[in-house]
Amino acid sequence: MSDMNYDELSFTTRSIHAGTEPDPASGAIEPSIYMANSFLLPYDPSTMNWSASEEKIYTRNGGVNQGMLEKKVANLHGGEDCVVLASGVAALSGLFFTKLKKGDHVIFSTVTYVATYRIFNELWCDKWGIETSIVDCTDIEKVRAAIRPNTKLIHFETPGNPTCCICDIEAIVKLAHENNIEVSVDNTFSSPYNTRPLEYGVDYVVESLTKYINGHGDSMGGAIIADHKTCEDIRYQAQVNIGGCISPFNAWLIQRGSQTFPLRMQVHNDNALAVAEWLDKQPCVSFVAYPGLPNFKGHELAKKQMKHGFGGVLSFGLKGEHDLYNRVVTHLNIFTSAVSLGNTGSLIVFLGEDDERMYLYPEEFHGGFYRVAIGIEDKNDLINDLRQAFKAEGLETVD
Repeated sequence: MSDMNYDELSFTTRSIHAGTEPDPASGAIEPSIYMANSFLLPYDPSTMNWSASEEKIYTRNGGVNQGMLEKKVANLHGGEDCVVLASGVAALSGLFFTKLKKGDHVIFSTVTYVATYRIFNELWCDKWGIETSIVDCTDIEKVRAAIRPNTKLIHFETPGNPTCCICDIEAIVKLAHENNIEVSVDNTFSSPYNTRPLEYGVDYVVESLTKYINGHGDSMGGAIIADHKTCEDIRYQAQVNIGGCISPFNAWLIQRGSQTFPLRMQVHNDNALAVAEWLDKQPCVSFVAYPGLPNFKGHELAKKQMKHGFGGVLSFGLKGEHDLYNRVVTHLNIFTSAVSLGNTGSLIVFLGEDDERMYLYPEEFHGGFYRVAIGIEDKNDLINDLRQAFKAEGLETVD
């Protein structure tokens, strides 16, 4: 399919074929793992740029498996180019390191992954003199009010981790570009199956490939999807000269997992909605945060931005004291107490009321809550597992 115009194909077909070519040496129809750390140099290498990524020199400059995965992820997002790095956080750091400098101002959302919070609330400020403002990016007027003459970037997630809040991508992009500000979106909770932020004019998309695109909980990787010039800058700075490169084996694992990504993602969507609807009816549950519920604050906006479903992550609270959360988890048989998301198996984590970022979340979260990453098990088994765990602690449930 080397001459195929992938843009003419469906998303599911592109997930299988984009970036995947038969091995030219063996004829194998699935990609091999190219574990070599060095590549054959030309006759006269004396004029080569050792930090370049255009030619194969050294795996830190760019590996074969990395290159195949980059083509696929760029295609799934509808992007011009893509850089794949060692983790989702490596991708976030690589983008911010490349695009920002001392004296720049960044607006970032109150609800973000903890590493993003650390980067902008501590590390970038303390080490490099970058100014930052934490803003509720679900409120466009608050974003507008936070803009300064030196604002260079607005960064947010939608849905946000862990409250599932929804930001209006199109409105933020319009406001930002009117003020010559760039926009980056962490799309991990939605995935390109549900949302492709570049279609709304976003400048940079970050995706944790560790999660849905890999889908098996066995490898780590992150991607920045952007224009070719930006991607080349990130390769030069963050990949080659800072060293955030992905291993060939991890790139191969993610490439393999990506072939079933659309099929898995639809089940994540469907299962999470079913579990959220069941939880929303339970007398022992204090709140459920999931964009697919009609009573969720960002539901109508989520319907507009999320094309095939509302993702596989939800949060909910219980009517009870701190240790009730821990005891309920001990009764679960299918759900595993662990962080991350996008795995085939369902995961649950209790976030207590003393979490340092709790003041940034809506009031209903302040007593502690669960973040749940719904897997692709049978949805009825998941609901029954929660039901029996609630009953084991004497909590009332209804069908």
